[in-house]
Amino acid sequence: MSKTFDRYASLLFFVLGAAFMIESQRISHSSYGSNVGPNVFPFLLGLILGLLSIKLFIETLKYEAHNKGKEKLDYKSFVIILAASVLYAFLLEPLGYVLSTFLFLAVGFQTMERGRIVKTLIISALFSAGVYILFAEILKGTLPGLPVWLG
Repeated sequence: MSKTFDRYASLLFFVLGAAFMIESQRISHSSYGSNVGPNVFPFLLGLILGLLSIKLFIETLKYEAHNKGKEKLDYKSFVIILAASVLYAFLLEPLGYVLSTFLFLAVGFQTMERGRIVKTLIISALFSAGVYILFAEILKGTLPGLPVWLG
C-alpha cells in the first residue's frame, strides 16, 4: 500500500467529515411530520468518516518500511466509483433511495472485488432496504421512496 497516498487521503477525508458535521448544523433541526431532523444523517456520516480517517491515519503509521516500491494506482476503479457517485446523486430523486442506493452499492462492490455477484446483490439489497426502513419507517424521517413508475 502507498503510505503517502493513504496518509493524505486520511487527512482529506477527515476534513471532509468535519465539513459534513459543521454544515449539517446549518440544516433545520426538525421538519414537519418527522421525529428525526434532516441534519442527523449528514452529521452521523461526517462523524463516521472522520473516525475512519483517523483510523486510516493511525494505520499508515504502522506500515512497514519495506514497502518502498512504486505502486501502480488503479485509475479505472477510481473513475468507475466517481462516475457511480455522480450518477447516484443525479438519480436519487428519479429512482428513489432504495433503487439508486442498491445500484450504487452493487457497482461499487463489483468494482472493488469482482465476482460473488449473488453476495453483492444480497448485501446491496439488504443495506438499501434496511436503511430506508430504519430511517423512513421507524424514525419517521423522509427519503425518496420507490419511483412512481415502479408502482
